[in-house]
Amino acid sequence: MKKKYFSLLWAFLLPFLALAQPGNVQNATTPKDAPVNVSVMDFKNNMRPNEIIVFKSGINQREYQGITDDNGKFSLRLPSGDKYEIFILGFKDSTSYNVLDIPALTGNAYYKNPFNVDIQFQPAKTFVLDDCNFETGKSTLEESSYTVLNELVAYLVRKDDERIELGGHTDNVGSAASNLKLSQDRANVVRDYLLSKGIAAERVFAKGYGMTVPVADNKTAEGRAQNRRTEVKILE
Repeated sequence: MKKKYFSLLWAFLLPFLALAQPGNVQNATTPKDAPVNVSVMDFKNNMRPNEIIVFKSGINQREYQGITDDNGKFSLRLPSGDKYEIFILGFKDSTSYNVLDIPALTGNAYYKNPFNVDIQFQPAKTFVLDDCNFETGKSTLEESSYTVLNELVAYLVRKDDERIELGGHTDNVGSAASNLKLSQDRANVVRDYLLSKGIAAERVFAKGYGMTVPVADNKTAEGRAQNRRTEVKILE
């Protein structure tokens, strides 16, 4: 898994992590791993279903993960004697939250009570489909675009309660009218692809914005490239 701190669009994802460390007790059986209960909610205390949380071992970099149920919870077991970096998996990216320390056990000691990991965060409402590119002046997808579109399909399958708007944006080369039409055509093409992969039509909306919402200076080639984009907006 690629470790990457949030980009600008994910800067709104603000973590709060509480860790409760239980004590050791004695028993004839001595499992050397620890139970961990995970819960995920937003800042309005709404539980977050279908969130993937990853625990990465500090010793061997092995990753353990779970996905929250309808109540925003899941449980797993982690080997003791390790420190685990905690990530929440977003669209393509993951962000480090905190470290869970599970001390090593000796003798017949074992963890009877679970470690509780309570995560509170606000997910991003918009993100750009990087590498979703079209032929110049056309609404024809370049072959390389299908990788990120398939990742979006997988995300929408996991987040089956979400509806999205696909926003098409252009630079300022050409007339406002032609750019508005081009942006709408491109957004429609992306929507059609998602629908062809089984995403329900009522979950995906396409809207062209033309050159009306630039995010960079159109006076430079780099700025114009940033303005030519497809944005995903999570709808309430």
